[in-house]
Amino acid sequence: MSQPNLLPSGLPRIDNLEMINITKRFPGVLANDQVTFDVKSGEIHALLGENGAGKSTLMKILYGLYQPEEGEIRLNGQPITIKSPQDSIAQGIGMIHQHFMLVNTLTVAENVALGLKSSSGIRLDLDEVSARINQLSQSYNLKVDPQARVGDLSVGEQQRVEIIKALYRGAALMVLDEPTAVLTPQEVDELFAVFKQMAAEGHALIFISHKLHEILDLTDRVTVLRHGRVTGSRETAGATKEALASMMVGRDVVLQRNKKEQEAGDVRLALDQINVVNRNGIPVLKNISFNIHSGEIVGVAGVSGNGQRELAEVIAGLQTAVSGTIQIEGQNVTHLPPVSMLDAGLSYIPEERMHDGAIKNFTVSENLMLSDHGKPPYARGIFMQFAKIAEHAKQIIANYEVKTPSLETPIKNLSGGNIQKLILGRELARRPRVLVAAQPTRGVDIGAIEYIHERLLSERESGLATLLISEDLDEIRQLSDRIVVMFDGEMMGIVNNATTSVETLGLMMAGEKVANT
Repeated sequence: MSQPNLLPSGLPRIDNLEMINITKRFPGVLANDQVTFDVKSGEIHALLGENGAGKSTLMKILYGLYQPEEGEIRLNGQPITIKSPQDSIAQGIGMIHQHFMLVNTLTVAENVALGLKSSSGIRLDLDEVSARINQLSQSYNLKVDPQARVGDLSVGEQQRVEIIKALYRGAALMVLDEPTAVLTPQEVDELFAVFKQMAAEGHALIFISHKLHEILDLTDRVTVLRHGRVTGSRETAGATKEALASMMVGRDVVLQRNKKEQEAGDVRLALDQINVVNRNGIPVLKNISFNIHSGEIVGVAGVSGNGQRELAEVIAGLQTAVSGTIQIEGQNVTHLPPVSMLDAGLSYIPEERMHDGAIKNFTVSENLMLSDHGKPPYARGIFMQFAKIAEHAKQIIANYEVKTPSLETPIKNLSGGNIQKLILGRELARRPRVLVAAQPTRGVDIGAIEYIHERLLSERESGLATLLISEDLDEIRQLSDRIVVMFDGEMMGIVNNATTSVETLGLMMAGEKVANT
């Protein structure tokens, strides 16, 4: 039986942590404006807000990466000062980052011990470390082999190592920053069981996620930030996705779109036995074959890094297939460069919008003309027709509800959502036959997501063939007619969205093949 002030694992308990009137400024930005937030022992408290709302800044203050201009942090009622992550760890606060902080070439035990002082002189006693890892693994049902090389572990197992690493360092309060972003549905369920056990045993957990259903499923309380301020805090019980979304954006949001039943038309895009290798000669796409019809959205699901990016790029002409064929409406376009793919009827929304989709120092109107600046009616010979370019830009801005001060505003000054709507408008304005949309809503606010989903479904009704690549399984299920599931560069199958369960998709994402439906 643990003492009242200790957790079952022997760690000191944190009864209550308060962040009171926290204010943090950056040049031109008030990131946190008098934010008050608290979490208690035995509680999972969600921190919710759009990108730029101030969530990460607040948690970086708690973890000692930033210092606030105003406000204080109280631990069990006593003011504390956190000037570095070491201070935070010493107070029993740990953070699980969205992108794992692990060294793939080291073992689990070596990763856990990395940066810590040895308890036995100069040499680190890895046997002692391994014994403690086994103890923590058993206490929290986090199955992991201390001797396993991290690079050989699945993504879900690596997530467990991150949690064990924080526990090993004495974390009684855990900040969980988008911990499910790279997991299959089954791995998410297992992780949530661990978090609920931790809370039941007295840990305090702060859970950051943009997935509203996860917040409703897991947490006890939720605090919402908007533009650096708290817009509300409430018990999660009885809350709805719609209510939380409204708190995030300040208006009602349509979260569930009704997809019209319609017959698919002719084949627009056909891939047959496509194989791609990377610069080291390692296969990254293996015998990929599927079709997309007019009036159909085919989603591509899978944990990040299983060939999705390479699939988008080989279709767009940015990578070269070593074998196989790609056809657009019966025309072989397998080895055409990107500009010829555009002429063949393909439009492409790239995964990295500011790296591959736009030039940040160019103006709004210049970014809208990146591929078409030399074509009529925007050019006559070597002379650009600026009046036509301005007219075209104004039309896209109006049609796609892009908020920009002017056509001459550098695109880097727009919000992520407005940049993405601008790229979407540019690509759809070409009236393509096929659209490849890679992560079209990553990092954009709920209002922009609502709009982008609406446009993709509207284009579907107009007959566009769309390949939708997304790591958000909810997005894939909401928009797609059929779903291709990728694992390690292979297709695990292509299934009918309406008749395939989340559990089946999760198994496929983990490498189990199923018959196409």
